[in-house]
Amino acid sequence: MTSTVNDARTAEHEVYRDAWGVPHLRASGHLPLSYAQGRTTARDRAWQLEVERHRSQGSTAAFLGPDAVAWDRFARQVRLDDTARRCFEALDADTAAWVRAYVDGVNDGLAAGEARDARFAAAGLVPTPWEPWVPLGIWLSTHILFAGFPTKLWRDRVADALGDEAITLFATDGPGTSGSNGWLVPGDRTASGAAIIAGDPHRFIEDPGVYQQIRLACPEYDVVGLAVPGVPGLAHFGHTGTAAWAITNAMADYQDLYVERIRRDEATDEATDEATAEKDGKGGKDGKGGTTALGPDGHWHPVRRHTETIAVAGADDVTVEVLETDRGPVIIDTPERTISLRYPPRVRSELGFAVLPALLRARTVADIDRAVDGWAEPVNVVHAADTEGGLLHRVAGAVPERDRANRLRPVPAWEERYAWRGWAPTPTEPVQGFAVMANARGIASPLGVEFAPPHRADRIRALLSGSADWTPGRMAEVHTDTHLASAEPVLALLATLDGLSPAASALRTRLLAWDRRMDADSTDAAAFAALRTALARRLAADPAFAALGDAPTGPEVFHPWLHLLPRVGYAIEGLLTTALLPGLDRAAHLRTALEDVAGEAHDTPWAALHRLAPWQAVPDPDATWPGLAGDHDCVNASSSVPGVTDLCARGSAARYVWDLARREDSLWVVPLGVDGVTGTPHHHDQLPLWTRGDLVPVVTDWTELTRESI
Repeated sequence: MTSTVNDARTAEHEVYRDAWGVPHLRASGHLPLSYAQGRTTARDRAWQLEVERHRSQGSTAAFLGPDAVAWDRFARQVRLDDTARRCFEALDADTAAWVRAYVDGVNDGLAAGEARDARFAAAGLVPTPWEPWVPLGIWLSTHILFAGFPTKLWRDRVADALGDEAITLFATDGPGTSGSNGWLVPGDRTASGAAIIAGDPHRFIEDPGVYQQIRLACPEYDVVGLAVPGVPGLAHFGHTGTAAWAITNAMADYQDLYVERIRRDEATDEATDEATAEKDGKGGKDGKGGTTALGPDGHWHPVRRHTETIAVAGADDVTVEVLETDRGPVIIDTPERTISLRYPPRVRSELGFAVLPALLRARTVADIDRAVDGWAEPVNVVHAADTEGGLLHRVAGAVPERDRANRLRPVPAWEERYAWRGWAPTPTEPVQGFAVMANARGIASPLGVEFAPPHRADRIRALLSGSADWTPGRMAEVHTDTHLASAEPVLALLATLDGLSPAASALRTRLLAWDRRMDADSTDAAAFAALRTALARRLAADPAFAALGDAPTGPEVFHPWLHLLPRVGYAIEGLLTTALLPGLDRAAHLRTALEDVAGEAHDTPWAALHRLAPWQAVPDPDATWPGLAGDHDCVNASSSVPGVTDLCARGSAARYVWDLARREDSLWVVPLGVDGVTGTPHHHDQLPLWTRGDLVPVVTDWTELTRESI
């Protein structure tokens, strides 16, 4: 871009900040505003943007070193960057121009962002210009594991070890999944008479944060919301002044694993390299020579194949073989088996990005409903409301129609019954009373297999039912609730134990009197967590699970889904109540676990153990993090990994309250702050508020903002 065009673009927008540093952008039009969003984000979060770009391209090891190779290998094998390019090329002209404007802004802002952040020099990372499809690549890399397809590998292990009837034995809100709370309070239950939408997305907490508070204003629209850094618009959470929307993970299953039968002919593989495969498409039946895969038609079809090189800081380069069958990219290729991944964006060249500018222009629930008809990835439950009383509760996204077995485990690629047969309709339900979405079974049940336990959803409904005059400020009462309903099976079984030592008996008495709240200052909550950890370890060591106890093999990216102990820790409630595994002596394991921990003082508050542990691309050894209230089945879902650690790596990546009566009474907060640069005033200034459960006002009066020189 020439300096003349750059200067003109800059002159077409203004940047304002509120007291928390939140950028409020005002531009002369839709495209200059997208440019301004990209430029401002690059200035505030250049390091984060470049890390995310490299993650989408599979090149993070070049500056993060050998520990990043596993992700880079997966990103390349699953074809993230190429899929993003395809999806961008399939965009309509207007949406493509809007995305390009954002990328132009990023490219013009990266130098200023790099100058603010010492991590670039420390890591030896030099920003390079973005291709126009990078935002789509970032979206893909953020969500490729969102639906938890590696769980199918785990279920396969369970079925082999315990039988097909046990395939969903460990079904629960497990490792690596992302969820959310969300609730819609209709106007007849609020003090103002207008609807309130509130909630919090649950993701791994990262530094910088995964959501960016921002305002986007031009003559066509004026919207506040939470953006995903690196992606234009406000995909998940926004308020246009007359309409607002929010989402949660629908827990739908829309990615399939196929066991492939591969024939290799190394001598003639040059005939089926990537260039030939792109030119010839799927090729003819019974491909001659090269690498081929058996299709559901009984014929062998060419496999697209090439190699790529991953540069690794401080180590030798790594060569990666990239294979793609007619089902999709091969993500596991071992002597034992070859598995490909079929996922909708790769099949359809569609992410739903045309929805994003349509949401910015939405004025009513009907506008939002029409917009999200085009949504693709990931599959979400949507809440929306408007100032005219319109309400919406629906699912949006692309879910293939196929055999139920596809949802459970890897299926044979060569059998026709497992082929995709079209796209499932997305359910809509009328809003009756409160609409609650918390990843539990409900509106999206026909589209998924495993859902979160009902505890968060049930608790939110119970709390909301306690009042008919809700206000935005009172939503924090729901956000911060720490009641742990999933403790019930443990405590119920605990009450039946006999023959205990005096110390164990005293601890049992104490826990049975506990209020079941995972409050920050509760020593009883910490005592329960200690018992839960001991129980998880005892259960995992039971001979019934011996065949599942081996260390995971295969790609490291999938290992979090394949370790036995975390699976047991998350599934304790189900393992204590299931009719399966009749030989599992639950009472004996709980008795032993109680004795294991009975000799401890248990005088440490929960927050001293349950400390925030965010992900950082380059860990800061001097960083200190607060202790937290909550637990993974609380509404305040600050998740640890029961049986493994009490540290919290996943929780509320933002909290929001959208008021449809007065947008200026809306509230929000993020875990850290709006600035991605370590040590700056707005890097961690919201952390104390987020930790306490407080919220920050959404400022909409331009006169209360400070204009920034650009």
